[in-house]
Amino acid sequence: MKCKLCGMRKPRRYCPGVAGDICSICCGSEREVTVSCPLHCPYLLEARLHEKAREQNEPVVTHPDIRVTEGFLQDHEPLLIFLGANLLEVSLDTPGIVDSDVREALEGLIRTYRTLQSGLYYETLPNNLVAAGIHQKIQEAIGKLRKELHEKGSRPIRDAEILGMLVFLDRIAAHQDNGRPRGRSFIDYLRGMFPMKSSSGPADAPLLIQA
Repeated sequence: MKCKLCGMRKPRRYCPGVAGDICSICCGSEREVTVSCPLHCPYLLEARLHEKAREQNEPVVTHPDIRVTEGFLQDHEPLLIFLGANLLEVSLDTPGIVDSDVREALEGLIRTYRTLQSGLYYETLPNNLVAAGIHQKIQEAIGKLRKELHEKGSRPIRDAEILGMLVFLDRIAAHQDNGRPRGRSFIDYLRGMFPMKSSSGPADAPLLIQA
């Protein structure tokens, strides 16, 4: 019996991504490269424990002109929980999604809210259809939340607050990037940080994250 991927070496483990037995070398080299690994795969989970983000010559700070302070994160933590949980939910509901799709959606949302800061409204949808779908669903969630807060007479969420949190999530995504074409370490990160979506919105969401 030979490894299902290389057809040369003796298989050592079952790979749910290819529904067959593979060798440990192929598991390490093809994981999230040519194989779409299920997030529950025990070998992927083990690799996550030892995996480090790609080394960078400089710290990963996307959109450096947008200042996101620790105080800002603490003051608007429920909004971060809301956006992170919704991003996770949409990601898990999208077949075949990878981290690059999520990052492209975040970039489109950031460009949209940058435009809103200038007093204009221009929806910047990604060309990637998967990313565009994520973008639209997050916008729908934000719109629904704003409507609920308005009906309750609560303070409205400012565009600048949403922009800051989107940039923060994008910076986390950049830091989590493992460089694999089918990598989903950022989605896995979201799964660990936002186990469920709060139905009560930012005003009453539990404080799950310490900035």
